[in-house]
Amino acid sequence: MADKTLDTLFHETLKDIYYAERKIGTALRKMARAAQNPDLKSAFETHEQETQAQYERLTEVFEMIGKRPQGKTCDAIEGIISEAQEVMDEFKGSPALDAGLLAAAQAVEHYEISRYGTLKSWAAQLGMDDAVSVLDQTLQEESATDEKLTALAESVVNAAAQKGKAA
Repeated sequence: MADKTLDTLFHETLKDIYYAERKIGTALRKMARAAQNPDLKSAFETHEQETQAQYERLTEVFEMIGKRPQGKTCDAIEGIISEAQEVMDEFKGSPALDAGLLAAAQAVEHYEISRYGTLKSWAAQLGMDDAVSVLDQTLQEESATDEKLTALAESVVNAAAQKGKAA
């Protein structure tokens, strides 16, 4: 057990988010196709492109720590994506679909914000200044996406779901 250090935990968590980012990219493409509101569709498409860049940044972090980029199954993101799929199936064509998709997307964002914030903190503790910078860039993107989704929810999507018409 003595070999289980913060370095080990950092690497394991890095593998977790590496896997998650790949799954998120696929889910965002599906969610963009399902979205009814053009602004929401656009937000999903934009974030899917950002996700690809974030995935590439994670590859850089693996290189910085001298490890081969690899993922490990992330049960948390599997569950969040499964819930998003349920929304797409159960609310297809309904006025509430976009509100459900947006909520699922924010669950993904909050997970990512948590992971990247933790990895950034650990990288700082471990003296990995280059990794801190890379991880912070992604953390800032995830936070900005969450804010954009909140604004979209509050300005259009939730009201349309409440009124019973597509946004």
